[in-house]
Amino acid sequence: MFRNILVCVDGSAHAERALREAIDLAEAERSRLTILTAIPRPPYWACNPVTAAGIEPLANDLANEAEAALEAAVDRVPASIPVTKILTRQPIREALMARIRSGEHDLLVMGSRGRGALSASLLGSVSHYALNHSRVPVLIIHTEDEAPVPQPSSESEAASADTATVPGEALTAAS
Repeated sequence: MFRNILVCVDGSAHAERALREAIDLAEAERSRLTILTAIPRPPYWACNPVTAAGIEPLANDLANEAEAALEAAVDRVPASIPVTKILTRQPIREALMARIRSGEHDLLVMGSRGRGALSASLLGSVSHYALNHSRVPVLIIHTEDEAPVPQPSSESEAASADTATVPGEALTAAS
């Protein structure tokens, strides 16, 4: 079903979980995996004449962190999965949309910090942007601590429930 899966990584726990899911899908579908990482730009407020001397080392640190995150992600992919790695200096939204417009990918997998609609609109959620602008299906992965915990539908079920399941782990109720 999916021949080439695109996954974005940045070294965060959200991206780590998205990578795990993308690897699982690529193994199940015998797909190619493309891992995309963007080098973040120094914050705009840091780019002024007073701080100019510190911008170059900061930019180098950001580039090194992005490259390390990409290499760590590639190292996690089993040898049986063909992988392409992309490190870009473009802003992540532009790079992501360019890859999707290329027509090479049939699924985009990315992590989400779980921001609400208001904070996402103010702070700029890349996953929210991709979801609304992608031509291919988008799989947004939340970290386990953001996943909803199933709630019993009645008091009798709550009294008799011994376990609750959270994606990725099982919780046992205390006796």
